[in-house]
Amino acid sequence: MVSRMQSLIRLLYPPQCIACGEPVQEDFALCPSCWRDTPFITGLTCDACGTPLPGDTEEIAHCDDCLTLARPWTRGRAALLYRDNARALILAFKHSDRMDLAPAAARWLHRAVAPILTPDMIVAPVPLHRFRLLRRRYNQAALLSARLARLAGLDHCPDLLLRTRRTPPQDHKDRDARFRNLSGAIRAHPRRLHHLRNRDVLLVDDVMTSGATLAAAAEACLAAGARRVSVAVLARVAKDA
Repeated sequence: MVSRMQSLIRLLYPPQCIACGEPVQEDFALCPSCWRDTPFITGLTCDACGTPLPGDTEEIAHCDDCLTLARPWTRGRAALLYRDNARALILAFKHSDRMDLAPAAARWLHRAVAPILTPDMIVAPVPLHRFRLLRRRYNQAALLSARLARLAGLDHCPDLLLRTRRTPPQDHKDRDARFRNLSGAIRAHPRRLHHLRNRDVLLVDDVMTSGATLAAAAEACLAAGARRVSVAVLARVAKDA
């Protein structure tokens, strides 16, 4: 009965490409044309932030930024480059109520982050300030982290961290200003400390530019007793992007 109902629904509402609306074979998928226009990250990547690197060595490598900056997290991965179709999808996910993009985005991110997962990790999103959450009505990072945790079979804590200070947007700020803007703005939820102590943490966000937001979140986790912190972002802003 359920199978027949699902078949009827698919007949009435056939799957469409999540980017352009063209017919596709399965739900929450891209058509071939949009897939080609979506810059997935493959090959050698920076082990700390996921940005693509030249070469094909299997050794651990790092980009110039991660060699220069003292990242408070251990490892990181990204699924996409923040440009072209990826940028359009993420902006729709973030600002246009396209919550239907979360299933596909979580699958892409799970594939990218699989090599750095550990069995006892707890997955948590980078938090929004409560005023921004009220205005936007949802935290896109939390939607992504919940589905990612489910795919990976890991614990998920959506309110592991709190954004305690309302910070101005990071847009149009240089790297130093981004880090100053986030300094002291994130802390561990006092009622969730038991989830953090001696645990590996995977922080999830939609986009990484300088890494300032993720750094503030990672420092909050470590200050609360986390063993190690890794990061997973749907898209990475790369210098050559």
